[in-house]
Amino acid sequence: MGSWAMQDMTAFRDAKMVAAPDVEDGEIDLLALIRTLWRGKLYILTSMLLAVLLALTVVQVAIVPMFRAEATLAIEARESQVIDVESVLSGVSSDTFSLNTEIEVIQSRTLIERLVNQMNLTEDPEFNSALRPEPRISLDKTVDRARGLLGIPVPPVEVDTPQMVLNRTIAAVTDAFTATLQRNTYVFSLSATTWSREKSVQMVNALSQIYIDDQIRVKFEATEDAAAWLSERVVDLEVELQDREAALQDLQVSSDFVSVETLDALNLQLQDARLRSTQSTSDQERLTVEAAALKAAVSTGDMQTMVDTIGDPNLRRILNQTGAENASQPGSAFMRRFEQLQARVQTDLARAQAEQDAADATITRLSETFDVQSSKLAQFQQMQRDLEATSILYETFLTRLKETSVQQGIQTADARVLSAAASAAQVQPRTSRTLALAIVLGLMIGAGGVLLYEMTRRGFRIPEELEQASNLPVFGQVPQIPIRNRGDLIGYLNDKPTSAAAEAVRNLRTSILLSNVDNPPKVIMSTSSVPGEGKTTQAISLAHNLGSLGKKVFLLEGDVRRRTFYNYFEKSPVAGLASVISGSARLEDAMFFSERLGVDVMVGQKTKINAADLFASERFKAFIDHLRANYDYVVIDTPPVLVVPDARVIGQHADAIMFTVAWDRTSQAQVADSMRELASVNLRPTGMVLSQIDPKKISRYGYGGRYGAYSRYGRSYYEN
Repeated sequence: MGSWAMQDMTAFRDAKMVAAPDVEDGEIDLLALIRTLWRGKLYILTSMLLAVLLALTVVQVAIVPMFRAEATLAIEARESQVIDVESVLSGVSSDTFSLNTEIEVIQSRTLIERLVNQMNLTEDPEFNSALRPEPRISLDKTVDRARGLLGIPVPPVEVDTPQMVLNRTIAAVTDAFTATLQRNTYVFSLSATTWSREKSVQMVNALSQIYIDDQIRVKFEATEDAAAWLSERVVDLEVELQDREAALQDLQVSSDFVSVETLDALNLQLQDARLRSTQSTSDQERLTVEAAALKAAVSTGDMQTMVDTIGDPNLRRILNQTGAENASQPGSAFMRRFEQLQARVQTDLARAQAEQDAADATITRLSETFDVQSSKLAQFQQMQRDLEATSILYETFLTRLKETSVQQGIQTADARVLSAAASAAQVQPRTSRTLALAIVLGLMIGAGGVLLYEMTRRGFRIPEELEQASNLPVFGQVPQIPIRNRGDLIGYLNDKPTSAAAEAVRNLRTSILLSNVDNPPKVIMSTSSVPGEGKTTQAISLAHNLGSLGKKVFLLEGDVRRRTFYNYFEKSPVAGLASVISGSARLEDAMFFSERLGVDVMVGQKTKINAADLFASERFKAFIDHLRANYDYVVIDTPPVLVVPDARVIGQHADAIMFTVAWDRTSQAQVADSMRELASVNLRPTGMVLSQIDPKKISRYGYGGRYGAYSRYGRSYYEN
């Protein structure tokens, strides 16, 4: 079959591989992604270069250089003790909150204001924006002009007061400083970033010294305040101590003051009186029971019961001696003895009652005395404790007063400068970092642009894409022909027979003629989707190539609506295709032989008859049959498929349909619609032609290695 056939078969196999990729739907083909980025490498490199140039311009022109100077300070830490008066006079607590507080102190408005006044920074344009020259383009001025044009009152310009200038300067200076605590240490860094190296060094060192001086000043003032407060407190405590001593002494010399021992004796007496009262109560109860029992026994009149109740042995003996009858007689010895015993019980009962009354009176008296003495003793003891506490507090404050007086002249700061700023490093712009970011950004923008363009691209760049979209083989890949106008085409084909375009047409011819080996096509139709895709160029070039084989070729312009053959051929008969079909002119009078092209040519002719109706007539069919019988090949240039139906009508008489697609321009939707239109009348193109290929863009897109005619190793085979 030859090298051309092997090339087309290889392209067809590649198309099948593209049409059926190994990756599943939804997956990303990394190799295809890399190839796409590689094809767009020139755009990516250009994007990176532009980003670098823009970054360099910004670095050199737009960004003001900034310099940072840094000093490190160490904080003397201590553990806080609330009861220690000294803790309020020196040292910083070691907790994180206290350390962070010191960082805020060094950046406080008070210290920054001292720095501003010390270095006269209100006269520095860096920190006082009012001293800077007015920009050429100002948004405020633009707005004011717009207000003036619209008749809107322009607000008056506010005049800065000295306090406003100071506030603005302090805010700007504060923003220039940064303080950070170093982890797991009592060291923090203080840095200043300004437009000048010297200024940054001076500012950071000056603020460090102001901070240390402020610590000493605060301590000195605190010591003075503490000494004054301690002096007042010592005087007050001394007076209070004297008053308490006098009150205690007065209490001791009072006549009714008792000691603890006297109070203990009163307590013993009170306990004894309560014991006697309890005993008297018990006796009363017992005697009352005995008196009641005796009374009950007398009421019975039984002598024996009376003896048993009173339990007196003499009374029992008398009863035994005299007998019950004699004993019961009034005035008997028995009765006298019983009455005597009964009277004794009543006497004992009265005595017990008297003893209880006396004990209760003693208890009342002793209790009152004990309560009074206990209250006085408690008062005395409380006064003693107050006196001792006041004495201790007085001694403590007196000692602290002496210590504070000594500390007034030996105050030191809680922080010290470990490393003063000696130089400043440039932190803005960081050229290397900016360029690196610009390169990365340019790479991302370039790659994103390439990928976005590839995603939105609708044209065809490689035959595999066209074959996949049309499901048809690509017979030819024809480059752009370097001519100024259409009339130069035939001259170029004659003058450059070994050019890349001529060789591409030669390959196209071979592919078409061998598309059906058993029945080679004789009537070949050239069409496309839309105008301007090169279908007429392919038809003329193919006719020229077939004629160069010594074959008898007829070139027919089927695009009777546009009639572009007049641009390619200088002279042509007045009569044309319409005249021949209608019978008003003979074929010999309507056609002409082109010496430059080497084929018979018939141009289209303007007619009032609809072109589609003309081509659908039996006369046109007979005309084509006549040409088929008298010529080796008939090449018909037809209108685009999506514009008018002429191509679908003419295609019914063609043996092969050559469908031209403009490289990187014709969209996939246009090709798909054209295939659908042709299929609606049972037509199927024999092969596709990728035309108007731009060799420079192919190389720039990275496809040069896939086109033999345009690759490095193919250039030596073709004439430029």
